[in-house]
Amino acid sequence: MTDSLVIMGVAGCGKSSLGAALAQATGLPLVEGDDFHSPASRAKMSQGIALDDADRDGWLATLSGQLRAHPEGLVLTCSALKRAYRERLRQAAPGLRFVFLDIGREQAQARVAARAAQHFFSTTLVDSQFATLEAPTGEPGVLRVDALKPLAQLQAEVTAWLNPHKEQA
Repeated sequence: MTDSLVIMGVAGCGKSSLGAALAQATGLPLVEGDDFHSPASRAKMSQGIALDDADRDGWLATLSGQLRAHPEGLVLTCSALKRAYRERLRQAAPGLRFVFLDIGREQAQARVAARAAQHFFSTTLVDSQFATLEAPTGEPGVLRVDALKPLAQLQAEVTAWLNPHKEQA
């Protein structure tokens, strides 16, 4: 059983913020999935061109390697939009758990637009993220949370889910 956790969802849902909060709360290392996109994939996304399965193949292989390299556990931020992508990550870390940050299209669009100056992801790609998303509803080891809740509340909710027998302060 792994202590690794993937914070997943469409662009703008808050993966990086929640991932950082959970890494700090758990003491696990944080691996920011966006840091491992190839230069070609970054260029495509900055031009508003959606990635396809072939583009994501090497990225998922690298992220799977990160999971294997941290048997003590880690917090990984990764869109993990399709079930096949999640299954690939699960193969690298049996028992892997996912937190699905669920957000509406309009809210995601607004958040991506607000960070446009600091991030390579084009606002025009939000629709493609929703078109690609296969919600993990019903999959084992998945917690769905409302991405619009305050960060502290999300962190507390996930921590309680990870440690169900621990008393919460």
